[in-house]
Amino acid sequence: MRLKGITSIVVLSVFIITLLWTVLVILAPFLVPSGTLTDLSGYVGSHENDEKIADLAPLPKAMYWVGDGQCHQIASRSYFLNGNQMPFCARDLGLFLGLAAGFGVLTFYRHKVYPFIALAGFIPLGIDGGVQLLTDYESTNVLRLTTGIIAGIAASLLLVHFVFVLQEDREESSALRERKAPPSNKQG
Repeated sequence: MRLKGITSIVVLSVFIITLLWTVLVILAPFLVPSGTLTDLSGYVGSHENDEKIADLAPLPKAMYWVGDGQCHQIASRSYFLNGNQMPFCARDLGLFLGLAAGFGVLTFYRHKVYPFIALAGFIPLGIDGGVQLLTDYESTNVLRLTTGIIAGIAASLLLVHFVFVLQEDREESSALRERKAPPSNKQG
């Protein structure tokens, strides 16, 4: 199915999902009473904040529960909205924003993507995060957010490139099958 002005229904679907997710991440601190969640610091892959989020409404509880398992949620590396720490750190927020922005643009504008150039978008994040991990250097939230946005856009470029390649292969296969199909013998 083709929609006028849309490059791909798959890309449009992923754009809607990433946009909705990003909006929910940003909205979550506003769905909790101000000053309720002020330090969620923990580790990736574990749930240290189950007690802190136990009494939240279902939507913010789900957002913070996912954030607790997938992000370190170190308070100093996170933004605060409505007096509450966000469910994901600044770098993750940047990744979500970059993915939504990239998929949004690529939903309506199709252009040639060069995968090796898109991969270069991960270099700033790798340098900032890698140097921070291996040395005493402490990045800023603005830099974390910025490198996350760049990497999110790069990821969307790569993913959309593969969607377009798969679409082109499918269209070529379909055209080839149509050319090879024997003529129908309709007698009437």
